[in-house]
Amino acid sequence: MIPNFKIPLRGIVPPLVTPLLDNNTLDVEGLERLVERVIAGGVHGVFILGTTGEFASLSYKLREDLIKLTCHFVNGRIPVLVGISDSAFTESLNLAKKAAQYGADAVVITPPYYFEASQPELLEYLERIMKQMPLPLFIYNMPVHTKVMFAPQTVRSAADIPGIIGMKDSSANLAYFNQINFLLKDRPDFTFMVGPEELTSQFVLLGGHGGVNGGANMFPKLYVDIYNASVEKDFDRILLLQEKVMRISTSVYSVGKYGSSYLKGLKCALNVLGVCSDFMAEPFHRFKAPERERIILALEELNYKTLV
Repeated sequence: MIPNFKIPLRGIVPPLVTPLLDNNTLDVEGLERLVERVIAGGVHGVFILGTTGEFASLSYKLREDLIKLTCHFVNGRIPVLVGISDSAFTESLNLAKKAAQYGADAVVITPPYYFEASQPELLEYLERIMKQMPLPLFIYNMPVHTKVMFAPQTVRSAADIPGIIGMKDSSANLAYFNQINFLLKDRPDFTFMVGPEELTSQFVLLGGHGGVNGGANMFPKLYVDIYNASVEKDFDRILLLQEKVMRISTSVYSVGKYGSSYLKGLKCALNVLGVCSDFMAEPFHRFKAPERERIILALEELNYKTLV
């Protein structure tokens, strides 16, 4: 199973938000603006139907519509990665087939959620699903939501399964990264990317291939710049750009009180910037006026026009 892009995949691959008008209607114009925004910012791919894309709250029909429209808007300019995570084996395969049908380049999967699987079960699950998988696959480590991690040795074994070409890690654990990086030292072709944008520069400096960073929905060029500076080991520039990344993390993502604050802040900021609707799928809701004012103030304090 040979991907349609050079491996390992390197750079910034934003996990796109899913622009919504209501619980079952895409903001199509907003989606197109978002795709054009990130491509203009120089990103190296896009990832839809991930955590930032609210995949678990979307109907299968809406997920299919999103895959079809995103692939149409991207039109082959950069790789499109599609999340196929689900608690049901068959539904993950169905999404993968839709992704292949509409022209996506690869798919991404977490451990099945709800019931906690053992490491041998996870590896067997990956072996079984790859026998029917129509596209190359990235595994996605997201223990805060799935209740289980891909153990380092499981990742190493998964790398030998034909068609599994990489991993996104959202554990925010650099010790975990170092263990996996060591185990994969004989597999330089296996993509290894990090989710938390606060760690992307350190991750790349330590040998990681890039970041799947939510902030790149807003300011793609900023995250592409810090990736490039990290590859070039331009430490003065890294310090300057990292300060901007941390200011976003401690302002836009910190307005609300709950675990959904990051996504509410991100969607609200995109709406303020004129990109797309800030509607949140149930059970969440968009920020109300007081929080929105804080997002506006945060963007102004970031001097956001210089980040575009």
